[in-house]
Amino acid sequence: MILPEPGRGTAPAGRGGGGGSLRQPAVYIARKLRRELSLPEGLLWRELRGKKHGFKVRSQHPIGPYVVDFYVADAALVIEIDGEAHNRDNRPHRDAVRDTYLERHGCRIVRFAAADLLSDLERVLAIIAAELTNPLHHPADGPPPRAREDF
Repeated sequence: MILPEPGRGTAPAGRGGGGGSLRQPAVYIARKLRRELSLPEGLLWRELRGKKHGFKVRSQHPIGPYVVDFYVADAALVIEIDGEAHNRDNRPHRDAVRDTYLERHGCRIVRFAAADLLSDLERVLAIIAAELTNPLHHPADGPPPRAREDF
């Protein structure tokens, strides 16, 4: 997807909605993606929304130039649902670049295959809850150490 130049939104000038054209393009992309959740994303969102499990989750949340599937801000946890397309072409490389960016900005990432979510949603929810209650890194301690960095 080609993004407009930085600082230029995609909203037509003169339309209401409170955003004008100063919003970052990722905001508009996130809004569109929220309306077009895949089946696995929709099922997970139905379970996570509204603090049902004691934590606030954002769906299709922009972080820098990327839009993540789900984000728990209090824990800086990114939850990604990977469909079959994530295994094709250059997508694994693009995902690795994206993950590096997110990790450098203090995010932890947990990925689930869409098929695993469809076959065992309760297990996926248990893993997410475990990540939130027993994280390997505590955001209050500052950003996690980077690869090859001394503790």
